[in-house]
Amino acid sequence: MRAKRILICDPIHEDGVEMLRKAGFEVDMKLSATECELVKAVSRYDAIIVRSRTKVTAQILEAGKRLRVVARSGVGLDNIDLEAAERRGVEVVNSPEASSNAVAELALGMMLSLARKIAEADTSMKRGEWAKDWLTGIELRGQPWE
Repeated sequence: MRAKRILICDPIHEDGVEMLRKAGFEVDMKLSATECELVKAVSRYDAIIVRSRTKVTAQILEAGKRLRVVARSGVGLDNIDLEAAERRGVEVVNSPEASSNAVAELALGMMLSLARKIAEADTSMKRGEWAKDWLTGIELRGQPWE
């Protein structure tokens, strides 16, 4: 029985690549492949892993005669032709909670930055200004949404 082959098309953490190899998969990486290059290569793989750069088109899916799974390392599936995948019987999966902590932290950081005018203060200081009076911002505590 041959090992299942996985093609990784966009950068993922090396730990993930190592986990796949330890699980017995044969893993290849083509991190900057064009659509044309993927159409030529995909027929040798059982699964492909993408992030947001690679667009999995109907042409790629049609060329993937052994292809059974397209895995999106991330949330959205807008870069995968879902109708073409369904027609070919290719399962499409993603990792919707993978970035939830990072997104939550970014949202909090942006809220604090906006409330305290951090970006404006940084720009002002780099221009040599000291606009303390209009860069005070607001405290989040005591706001109506609290």
